[in-house]
Amino acid sequence: MITSRDGVAINFEVEGRGRHVTLLHGVGSYLQAWDRVVAALRDDFTLLRYDLRGHGKSGKPRGPYSLGDYVADLAALLAAQSVDRTTLVGFSFGGMIAPAFTVRHPERVRALGIVSAVAGRTPEQRAAVVKRADELGRGGASMTVGAAIERWFTPEFRAGNPEIVERQIQRVLANDPVGYAAAYRVFAESDPVDELGKISCPTLVMTGEHDTGSTPTMARAIHERIARSRLVILPRYRHSLLIEATAEVVREVRAFLDDT
Repeated sequence: MITSRDGVAINFEVEGRGRHVTLLHGVGSYLQAWDRVVAALRDDFTLLRYDLRGHGKSGKPRGPYSLGDYVADLAALLAAQSVDRTTLVGFSFGGMIAPAFTVRHPERVRALGIVSAVAGRTPEQRAAVVKRADELGRGGASMTVGAAIERWFTPEFRAGNPEIVERQIQRVLANDPVGYAAAYRVFAESDPVDELGKISCPTLVMTGEHDTGSTPTMARAIHERIARSRLVILPRYRHSLLIEATAEVVREVRAFLDDT
C-alpha cells in the first residue's frame, strides 16, 4: 500500500522476475482480474498490478475523479517502487489510463498495450455510456450489471460457465457504490482519441470481434493514430477477454513483449 499525491491509498502487488510490466484493470474491477495472465507470465516478467482509486482495497474518496487523478496515481506508484521505465498494459478503463499516462510521461513507458479500450465514441455511444453512469449514480451496480453481462461474455460462455458469470456479477455488485460511480463517470466522459497521435512507443491494440463497447472500429482508430502499433482483433469474443480469452491474451501479450 502506498499513498498517492493527494493522500489516496493505492493497493498493489508485485510478483515475478525480469522486465517490468504494469497491468491496469477495468472499471468496476480490481487487480485480481489479471490473476490468470500473471500466472502465465510471472516466470519471465516482473508484474506490477494495483487497484485503481475507487476500487478494491485502494482509497475511495467521494470524487469527482478525473483522468488526471488516475495518471497521477500511476506516477506515484511507479515512483514509490523506484521504477524508471515500464511497459503498460491496460484493459478497458485501464486502456484509457495507460495511453493518457504515456502521453504525459513518454520517457517512463517502454511499450504500451491497449486491450478492449474505447476511443472516438460516436454521439450515440457516448450517450449510452453516460446514461449508464447516471444509472450507477442513482441506483448502484444493480441497475446495470444484467445488461453488462451480455456485453461482456459470448452466449456460449454464459451457458457453459454459469459459476464464472455469477462470480463476476457478485464482484461487480460488491463495488463501493460511491467509488464505482465516480470512476465510471470518468470512464464515460473521457476520450483519449485526440492525443493518441503523440504516442511513439511500440503499441499493441487488441479487442474482441463482437465487443459492442470497445469495438473493432475503435481499435482501428487507435491503431491508425499510433504510428508504431499492432492491431489484433480476436474472433468471436466480446468484452471480457481477460476471463473468456485468457490464452489468446497471454499469447498476444507475450509475443508483443518479446518483440519490444
